[in-house]
This record gives sequence, C-alpha cells and structure tokens, in this order.
Amino acid sequence: MADLGEENKISGAFGGVQFNNNQQQIENNEIQNNAGTIREPGKNLPTKIGFWSKFKAFWLQDIDWNKEIKVELTPYEQKVENEVNEFLHQEITWEKVHDFLFQEIKFGRK
Repeated sequence: MADLGEENKISGAFGGVQFNNNQQQIENNEIQNNAGTIREPGKNLPTKIGFWSKFKAFWLQDIDWNKEIKVELTPYEQKVENEVNEFLHQEITWEKVHDFLFQEIKFGRK
C-alpha cells in the first residue's frame, strides 16, 4: 500500500471529502442542503386539500377589520330578519306583561 503522507491524510468513515477550490465546496454545499429531497428546489408538489385544511384556512384567515362587510339577503331572509328585529325591539309595558301573566287559561276539550 502506498504511503500518502500526513498532508494528504483524510479522516472520516469512508475517507472523507477533500476540496481543491471554493467552487467545488459551494457545489457540494448546495448538494448537501438539498440532500434527501426528491423534488427540484422551488417546485411544490400537488397536494389533496382535505376538510381540515379548508377549515383551518377559513378560520385562520387574515381579516381587515377596517373594511365594510356587506350581507345580501333573499326576500324571505329579509322578511324573517324584519320579524325578528320587530320582536326584539318591541316596546314592553307593564300592561302587556300584566295581560300575559294573568291571562285566562282553560284546560280540557271544547
């Protein structure tokens, strides 16, 4: 076996790697950074979007709170909304409460 001398001694399990210039070192670093990947850098693989991905995307989206929000209702939805509003904002008087609490209740069949 030939004696390589101390200056050419290379450590490592398989003899290691010795670089002759910076260009080879840069190329080797790029290869090491991408080691273990099967895709080209900068290209994303297509993925199937599932329910939880859509759920998280909807609930965790950024919202501009200064932007005006517009809600469009169908005629039926508008009618229901008006009735609910009318019920919630009705004027309540003691006379109405008294009439409700002390109304006549009949049991049995007519």
